[in-house]
Amino acid sequence: MEADRIKWDERYGGKDHLFSLAPSRLLAEKLELIRSLVTGRRALDIACGEGRNGIFLAQNGFEVDAVDVSGRGLARGRNRAAQLGLQVNFVRADLEQYRLQGIYHLIVDFNFLLRPLIPALVEALAPGGVILMETILNAPTLQGVHTGEFLLQPGELERLFAGFQGRVLLLEEDPSGETPVARILFQKAG
Repeated sequence: MEADRIKWDERYGGKDHLFSLAPSRLLAEKLELIRSLVTGRRALDIACGEGRNGIFLAQNGFEVDAVDVSGRGLARGRNRAAQLGLQVNFVRADLEQYRLQGIYHLIVDFNFLLRPLIPALVEALAPGGVILMETILNAPTLQGVHTGEFLLQPGELERLFAGFQGRVLLLEEDPSGETPVARILFQKAG
C-alpha cells in the first residue's frame, strides 16, 4: 500500500488536476439509464482519485462514498466538493485491504483493476444494483508504461462477470487508441 500511496500522492501533487474535473464520459452518458435501473441512490466510487465521478454523482442526487489510497487526491476531492456545497464521504484506504461497508445501488470503477475485489463489489450491490466499470485493456496500441497485472486481457471482463447472478447490459472493448479500454454495465439480479 505504501508504494501505491506514494506514487499516487506524487501524481496528484502537481498544481493541475491529473484528470479533468468532468466526470467520465461513459458515466455521464449512462447516468439516466442507471437512474432508471436502480431503486436507491447510494453509490460507491472505487479508486476515486480526485473525486470527479463521485462529485458528479453527488451533483445528481446520489449519497456517495469515494475510496482511494491517495490522501492528496482525496484532499482535492474534499476541497472541490466543499466549494460546490456537496457532501461526499471520502475514505482513504488500500483497496486490497478495504472491506466494503453496507449496500450500494451503484458502484463505479474507472481506470482501476483489482480482480479479487470484483466479487465483493457484486456482493455489496443491492438487488437490481449496477456496476459501471471501464478500465485499461492490454492491446497493441497501448502507450506508456503499465503493470501487466492491472491490465485487462481481451475478453476477460466478460469472463470476470460471467459467474454472477444478473445481466450484462453493456459490454464493449475498444482496442484502438493510446489507451484501449473495456467497459461493462452489470446489473445484479433482483
